[in-house]
Amino acid sequence: MSNRVIIAGGGTGGHIFPAIAIANALKKVDGSIEILFVGAKGKMEMEKVPQAGYKIEGLDIAGFNRSSLIKNIGLPYKLLKSFFQVRAIFKKFKPDAAIGVGGYSSFPVLKFAQAKGVKTFIHESNSFAGKSNMMLGKKAVTIFTGTDGMEKFFPADKIKVTGNPVRVSITNASVTREEGLRFFSLEEKKRTVFIVGGSLGARSINEAIDKGLDDLLNAGLQLIWQTGKPYSEKAKARAIGKKSVWVNDFITQMEYAYAAADIVVARAGAMTVAELCVAKKPVLFVPYPFAAEDHQTVNAMQLVNKQAALMVKDSEVLQKLVMMTIELSLDQSKQEELKKNIAALAVTDADNKIANEILASLK
Repeated sequence: MSNRVIIAGGGTGGHIFPAIAIANALKKVDGSIEILFVGAKGKMEMEKVPQAGYKIEGLDIAGFNRSSLIKNIGLPYKLLKSFFQVRAIFKKFKPDAAIGVGGYSSFPVLKFAQAKGVKTFIHESNSFAGKSNMMLGKKAVTIFTGTDGMEKFFPADKIKVTGNPVRVSITNASVTREEGLRFFSLEEKKRTVFIVGGSLGARSINEAIDKGLDDLLNAGLQLIWQTGKPYSEKAKARAIGKKSVWVNDFITQMEYAYAAADIVVARAGAMTVAELCVAKKPVLFVPYPFAAEDHQTVNAMQLVNKQAALMVKDSEVLQKLVMMTIELSLDQSKQEELKKNIAALAVTDADNKIANEILASLK
């Protein structure tokens, strides 16, 4: 009998890509395994998971809206409805295990699995655990974490520090700088800055780049600018006639962007941090200030303290980001120091560690 596993969660690339990496690793170790994803309707996973070749079921669920309390009126109804949907999914699929990666759909799926005695596993990528993961952690078999020091959130005997699963396309990338630059139609002799605000974009970063675009170009730099959907049109209009600027709302083949980049400007989500360690790039982090418990600042500071990255506060991004980017582009020895120190933090086999541990416990 082949094992059947549900992987639940999503909302952002930071949850979806590690989930797909874990699924791929499970398949590699056990070719007969059956995997079903469960996500939230209308979220990014409903598009990205099928693209990766997996089936996904969507729940009618939303998270607690901190900014507009009136929008939370339907929340209890949605949560109740999602539990009925989860029950139907479990009845049909009959999973042996459920893995939660964070995001709205994680909670009802793992909660239901635990109530039914199905083995549950959690992957917590951030250095500050999410509330629902903390609640689910008590009954989980194993909690895989991206960083150490997570005993304050989870039972110590259940924690396994594996690091964060990075997409195979990045860990096994063999793309040269030249191929990367050709992919974006950019020049080999110019220094390249890759700007990425996470899978959904980052308004403050986009506004700072927009404002300082001419300064960056006058400093001899060229840009790969992933804007996220909300800023895409504005950025494309701004880049008209500027052949040193490549703009799009999303980049599917990140390995080309990392290969082309000399410097990266990024948010400090856990998965972005993990990818940049593997890609060995000098990076300027602009942590998203409204992340739960300000965990992106914690993520970034772990690298800053090891001289493995630079950081700009979101509140100072308009004043400082462009100037610091230009300064770093001119300081070759600083770039080399950052590269060397960030490379030392790379983890490339987290997905296999997680997959082997899950399969061992299903025997």
